[in-house]
Amino acid sequence: LLQRGTPWFDGVPSVQQCPIAPGKSLRYQFKADLFGTSWYHSHYSAQYAGGAFGAMVIHGPHENIFYDVDVGPILLTDWYHEPYFELVKQVISTKRGPPPFSDNNLINGKMDFDCSTIPAGGQACTPNAGISKFNFTSGKTHRLRLINAGSDGMQRFSIDNHTMTVIAQDFVPVRPFNTKVVTLGIGQRTDVIVKANMAPDTAVFMRSNIPRKCSPTTQPLALAAVYYEKANRTKTPKSNPQLYDDSKCGNDDLTISKPLFPFPALPNAATTLNLDITFRPNATGFNLWHVNDVSFRANFNSPVLLLAAAGNTSYPYSPQWAVQNFGTNSSVRLVIRNHIGANHPMHLHGHNFFVLAEGQGEWDGKITNYPSTTRRDVQIVQGSKDATTPGYLVLQYDTDNPGVWPFHCHIAWHVSAGVDGNLMEQPEEIRKRSVPQTVVQTCRDWSVHSGNEVVEQIDSGL
Repeated sequence: LLQRGTPWFDGVPSVQQCPIAPGKSLRYQFKADLFGTSWYHSHYSAQYAGGAFGAMVIHGPHENIFYDVDVGPILLTDWYHEPYFELVKQVISTKRGPPPFSDNNLINGKMDFDCSTIPAGGQACTPNAGISKFNFTSGKTHRLRLINAGSDGMQRFSIDNHTMTVIAQDFVPVRPFNTKVVTLGIGQRTDVIVKANMAPDTAVFMRSNIPRKCSPTTQPLALAAVYYEKANRTKTPKSNPQLYDDSKCGNDDLTISKPLFPFPALPNAATTLNLDITFRPNATGFNLWHVNDVSFRANFNSPVLLLAAAGNTSYPYSPQWAVQNFGTNSSVRLVIRNHIGANHPMHLHGHNFFVLAEGQGEWDGKITNYPSTTRRDVQIVQGSKDATTPGYLVLQYDTDNPGVWPFHCHIAWHVSAGVDGNLMEQPEEIRKRSVPQTVVQTCRDWSVHSGNEVVEQIDSGL
């Protein structure tokens, strides 16, 4: 959500608020200023990787004109058997190695698991725990609200023997287009319409697959069952998967996605920021991600937005807070170059950005689909092709929402290891607004907690 007028309730500790201390609470109050499919999650360390998240649906005007049945949210999530904090310890390490491999892949929290792979004396395991089940009605159109709420895994979603019509990406309605497979990076949402055009006794698999070349996983395939109204629900579907191109570790081609309500990005932004993503050890030997040679680290006791509201826009711990103050510039263009082979689903808070271009190599300055440029709030920047061919992503947004907005990779382990920048816009407008007392009290409570307990912050804090 854009949080227009309520940047304090965007929920990112050290940027817009202090963390909520143990035993305390904070009520978030904001306008539902966009409608569609989304999700909420903890932004403290990699906490949401342990399950602190959920789906969010905001209904808008006349949105049901395209379909008969709203199937509801479908959460696609990689899953780890180890607690998230133990995984963070593996990530923030002096040992150079691969990131954690997910143990399973889930659709709405369910998927079978081969318990024979658990070492003797290991975790308790229930074989054949079952898969999620969905109902289709012959001749009806069904809306599915797909959400990648995982920690690392890119998802390729499909339904055997069915074509999907995409109608929205993130919170942005798009001109409908047909596809056999939908790609979702972490944090992305895609709404699709599916026509139930098979016989009433049909049963097929719904699938979500993590491409092994793009994301580390031990068990990549998630299955769910789709039963038509006269299908035998006691039997497992026997359908076969659809074929699709699995070669690209990135979103589907920008040329196929155009907003339903287009408005062009300015051909020349007021200011441009180049961002280079690299990975290397810091001075103490810990392997961290860097953006323009800075690896973000949070100060939970001094949220940047609250300091800006008090007129303080020069920070004693800079550059570690990774603040970019764009002042009164009316628009910003971000040119991201990824010099490492891993992809990054980049998310900007407070805005739906224009996706001007993406690919591998160097941007040639051409805008894709101008003036019907793709808009959304998460877009994958591909990994580098080789040492001299970075992945690139070019984004642009208007600075019409005063605040401090995180711009980070949505892979939990990447933002934990520093892939975050905090983009400040219209600081003089921030100063004119009053911070709610509940937000101030949350910082008082955190100050008491952190003054009496050791806060085990081993990662960036986000």
